[in-house]
Order: sequence, then C-alpha cells, then structure tokens
Amino acid sequence: MTMKLNAQTLITAAVLLLLLYASTALFMTQQYALAMVFVVLTAAFAVIFTSKRLYTARFYYPAIGGLLLFTVFPVLYTGYVGFTNYGGSNLLTFEQVQRFYTSQVVVDKSTEQPFSLTKTQNGLQLWLPETQLISEPFTSASAGSTLMLKPGEQPSNLLPIKEMVKQRKLLGALNFETPEGIELRSAAIKTLATVIPAYTLLDESGRLQDSSGAVLTPDHSEGYYQTAEGEYLKPGWKTWVGGRNFDRMLNSEGIREPIIEIFVWTLIFAFGSVLGCFAVGMLLALILQWPELRGKNIYRILLILPYAVPAFISILVFRGLFNQNFGEINFLLDALFGIKPDWFTDPFLARTIVLFVNIWLGYPYMMLLAMGFLQSIPTDHYQAAAIEGAGPVRRFFSITLPQILPPFVPMLISAFAFNFNNLVLIILLTRGGPDMTGTLIPAGSTDILASFTYRIAFSDSAQDFGLAGAISMVMFVIVAVIAYANLIAMRKMAKGTR
Repeated sequence: MTMKLNAQTLITAAVLLLLLYASTALFMTQQYALAMVFVVLTAAFAVIFTSKRLYTARFYYPAIGGLLLFTVFPVLYTGYVGFTNYGGSNLLTFEQVQRFYTSQVVVDKSTEQPFSLTKTQNGLQLWLPETQLISEPFTSASAGSTLMLKPGEQPSNLLPIKEMVKQRKLLGALNFETPEGIELRSAAIKTLATVIPAYTLLDESGRLQDSSGAVLTPDHSEGYYQTAEGEYLKPGWKTWVGGRNFDRMLNSEGIREPIIEIFVWTLIFAFGSVLGCFAVGMLLALILQWPELRGKNIYRILLILPYAVPAFISILVFRGLFNQNFGEINFLLDALFGIKPDWFTDPFLARTIVLFVNIWLGYPYMMLLAMGFLQSIPTDHYQAAAIEGAGPVRRFFSITLPQILPPFVPMLISAFAFNFNNLVLIILLTRGGPDMTGTLIPAGSTDILASFTYRIAFSDSAQDFGLAGAISMVMFVIVAVIAYANLIAMRKMAKGTR
C-alpha cells in the first residue's frame, strides 16, 4: 500500500512539475493567454489530486482540461483575433517594432571607401588604399574592439577576395577609427564606411526620427508608424481595432460580395451534398433490399469501397481523372463527342465536380444507415399496402420514408455541419479555384467559408488573421446553431420512441 501511494505521489508530482514548467515557458515567451490557461490547469490539478474530498473529480479532470485547452481557448482566442489587426504585417508587439526600427542602420556614402586585408605574423591588418591608412594587427580575439588606423605603406601580400569573404563575420564585429576621429565599420564585402542609426527614439510616446530628420509618429489605431505625409511603414504591431473586421465583411464591396457569394455556395454545397448522399444511399439500400437480387454480398462490398478507401486518396484520384489536359474523362469525352470541358477553370463545372466527388465519398455512409433502418420496418406494412394496390413509389413515400426519416434527421444535420466545414475536399480537389475577379481578398468560385478563411489566413501574402478570425466567429455561430438544432432533433426523436 505504501509503495502504491509513493508511486501515485511521484506521478502526481511529476505531472505538476511538467505543468509548472509549461506555464513558466509560456510566460517567458510572452504567450500570456495560453500561459494563463496552463496556470488554471496547474492549480486545478494541484487541488484535485492532493485532496481526498475531490477524489471523484480526478476522473473528469482530463476531459474538462482537454475541453478547456483544445476547444474553449481556441474559440475565445479566435474571437479575440477577430477584433485585432493581427496579420502578416502586424505580427509583433509595439515594443518589438520599436526595437526593430532602432536597430536599423544606414551607411554614410560620403565616407565609404574600399579596403583590403593582409596577413602578418601577429594577425590580420586592414589597408585603405584611398587614404593610405593601415590598421594595427587583429585576430578573432579582437572582436568588439575599436582599432586605430594610421598612415602606412601598401602591403605587398594582399589577400584575395575569397579569403576576405571568410573574414566577413570578424570584420563586422570590429570598429576602425581614423586619425581624424572618424569611426568606420564594415559596410559591404569590400568597403568600410561610417554607419549611423536609421532611426532614433525621441520620447516616451514612441516617436522616432530617421537619419534625414523626419519624425515618425505611432498610430495605435492602425498599428503602424506614420510619416508626416501620412504614409504607413511596415512592419507594424498588433492592436485592437474593435469591430472593423466585421465592418469590412459587411460594407467593403471587394470583401462583402465574395463573402456573400461564398456563403450562398457553402449552403448549396452542404445541402446538395446531404441530399445527394441521402438520395443515392437510400436508392442503393432499397435496391440491395430487393429479395430477387442475386449476388447482394458482392454488390455491398463494391458499393462500400469508396467509404473504405481513405478520402484524400479518392480526392486526388478524381483530381487526376478530371484533369483538363491529361485526364481520362476528357480523353473519353474527346474521343466520343469531340469535347474537352474546362473542369477546373469554369466555375459551374468546378462546382459540379466538387458536388459529384463529395456525394461519391459520402453515399456509402448513408447507404449503410439506410440498410439498418430499413430492417426495422415491419414487413406487414408493405403487405397491407400491396393488398390495397399501392405501387413501389407510393409504398416508399407512404411507409418507408416516414418511418426512417425521424432517426435519419440527426445524421443529416450532422452531415450538413460536416460538409459546411469540409475544408479537405476543397483544398485537395480544386484549391478553391477558379479565382474570382475584382476582389480585395483571395476568393475562389468553389471556396466554402472554411477554405476561404484558410486562404485569407495562410495562403494570401498579407495573411489577414484578423479578418479570418472574424469570419471564423461567424462560422462558429452558424455551426453552433446547427449543433443546437441537432440536439433538439435528437431529444424529439428520443421522446418519440418512448
């Protein structure tokens, strides 16, 4: 018992130390939001696993911790990003941007002159042919020091440019001072010059002055330094912009129009995929239920194959089949009818193949469900309908569909939510293309909201994480409503079965 207790204590202590280390490391890297989440998890772990009264909480701590870390935090952080200008040009903090500008230097061209190196017994020497100055000997131990230049004669054994390049790092760590007191530093591979700061900090407000005397003012509403002429300098810093990203979604024509078109297409794609998969799956299930059909097992295996093969493989295969220049489908159409459709450049055709491939990937799941639900329908219902003279279509709509639709509803709602965010299909099959014209942001005719957001955040050169975060929050609300509708449907179904 003592050994078991000691082992539990050691494991608890080890996990607690690991959580503390993670919290400290995140604070050190200035990831304060995620660090606070780990602090909460660490404190909860310490309280729960050291208290006997909270023993039962140990069993659901991992689930709640995982929910907090992998669901709640990403949603809240994405929402926060949607209210900022976070993007490719605004990744840093204000202090980091200040350090970036003040660390920049410019070369005074009036003082720039070529140099050469020579090797002596005491180390290297630098020779300036224009001013006939030579430095005192230096080695790698001289890095960071200032060496005096004095008049001298040209050395006879000057090093070739290849050897000078090897000493570039050492030369960059040295300062040279002329007899007139002018400091020179390495400006290029073969030249020295006076190097001055490109920007200097003027006051605590963060204003900067460049080498020409112009003053730069920080604009915290935009997250950039601004010149007197109103020009913004990049990089900028991350700052709070309120609902500006949501306003861009609603009021900017170059953004609003593609978002509306993509949103409508997303709904069509999700509804079309669900209805198509349901219709094809149901039809095949009914055919496989036909008593006179022979070889049912073989047909079942063949029809389930699209579900057994990994989806990304099937998608890439279809991408090759629909290739406009070398695909087998266009080869056959050209041979039979003399046509070669532009599958990936025509918006209508591109959307058609997206729906076709998605239905191909999804119908086996619906077919399996339908086959199971059909088994639960009493056969005497069909017998009574046959006696009354009802045909197959009438029996389907009067008996089959009303009885299997209620248990199907939660599955259909879940399938709609899945297809609403089916990023993998779009990225692998069409990459969102063909691109729309006249937009301020990257948008394609087959983009759904998920792939559209992905392109804004990671594929565009601007990397507008703020706008992507705002769109993601809209998607989250829509999916949350769908999930709530699914919950209501399941509750109604459960009540109906009692």
